[in-house]
Order: sequence, then structure tokens, then C-alpha cells
Amino acid sequence: MANLFSPIKDSQTLSQKIERKIEQAIRDKTLPTGSKLPTEHELCKMFAVSRTALREALRRLSARGLVDIKKGSGMYVSDYNIKDAISSLLLYYDLKFDKNLILHINQARLMFEPEIAKLAAINRSQENLDDIRKSIDDLIKCDPDHIQAEADLINLFHAKITESCGNSFVSISMEPIFSLIPRMRNFIYANVEGEHESRIDFHEKIYHAIKEKDGDSAHAAMKEMIEHTNETYINKLQKYNTE
Repeated sequence: MANLFSPIKDSQTLSQKIERKIEQAIRDKTLPTGSKLPTEHELCKMFAVSRTALREALRRLSARGLVDIKKGSGMYVSDYNIKDAISSLLLYYDLKFDKNLILHINQARLMFEPEIAKLAAINRSQENLDDIRKSIDDLIKCDPDHIQAEADLINLFHAKITESCGNSFVSISMEPIFSLIPRMRNFIYANVEGEHESRIDFHEKIYHAIKEKDGDSAHAAMKEMIEHTNETYINKLQKYNTE
């Protein structure tokens, strides 16, 4: 542990340099998950910095989910999980949420989701199929005036299809995008008459293609639905711009 860190000599912000050095030690497994960091006193000596600069670096590492500070016990390398990574992306999307982001997300969905639906049709299990079916049944029963509940069920439908494709990396990558569906739905479809029924029809079409393990039909149905979403959004933007 004595040679774990070297003194900070750069004129750059000390706390940032400390943060980067500790982060790198975590990244390269010099400090593996669950390991205990040296004490504050020891770290100050290693870095040759003040306690104030060290504490600021540790505070940021803790906020990012890399370090867990336990009172009376010490500081430990956190078990960084996917929720931590997704949380950072969600914050970014929340801060950047605007008309352009919605358009970009729709474009990204058009690139990825038809292929995801195709994979789901090929790889889905009966349990996957039952989960997709339930999300549709719940959407059918949902009062369209309950916008948030409806949006959450739409999100669930897409998430269950992604789970069915059998690729955990795809599920992880798409989760932040799906988390925006409720906000996008409120923005795009608020007060669009007949959209609830139209959405159910699209979901049923996709479901039946997946049920029959027809990858090409699942791809086409998902593509059709997302193109419809994008067209509705563009029409709404044009309407706003002319009012």
C-alpha cells in the first residue's frame, strides 16, 4: 500500500488529480471491488496533499458511485453496477431533453429496435412471450387519460421485447432510451385522438410476429410503429411552428 499513489505535483486542481488517480486504480483493479482504501491520513501522505483537497476528491468519487464511505469503518471501492452507469446517462438525457433529443432518439430507435424485435422473435422463451402479452393486456385495460400509467406500460412493452432478444448488452444499452418513453409520449401524443387504440394495434402486430417466431415480420412491424411515432412527432412540431 505504501507505493499505491505518488505525490501530486501538477498545478491542475488537486482534487481532480486525486480523483483521477484513485479512479484509475479502481479501473485497472489495483483497488478491486470491495477493497478498503487507505485512511485519509495515509492518502494525504501518499499524495502529499491537504485533507481538504482529498475530501473533495473522495466526495466526488462517492457521488459517482465509485467509492463507498462508511462512517466508523472506512472507505471502500463500491460494487459498481449497471444501475450506477444508467443513472449517469439518465441524468444527461434529463438535462438535454428537448425537441432535438426526441428526434435523435426516434432516429436511434429506428436503427436498433426493428433488429431487436427480430432477435426477440428468434430467441424468445415462453416466459418472455407471456411477459410481452401481459404488458399489452395491461395497456388495453389502462385508462388513456392516465397518461403516466399508459406511458409506463409502453416502456415495459419495449423493455420486455429487448429482454427477449437474449443479449444482456442490448438490454443495458436500451434501458436509458426506454426510460424516456414516458416523457416522449407525453410530449408527442398528448391529446392525439385515437392514439391509444393505434398503439395497441401496433403492439398486437409485433406480439403476434414474435409469437410465431417470424423475425422478418417482427422487424417490419416494429419499424412501422416507430416510423409512425416519428411522423406524428414531426407533424406536431410543424403544427407548433405554424401557430
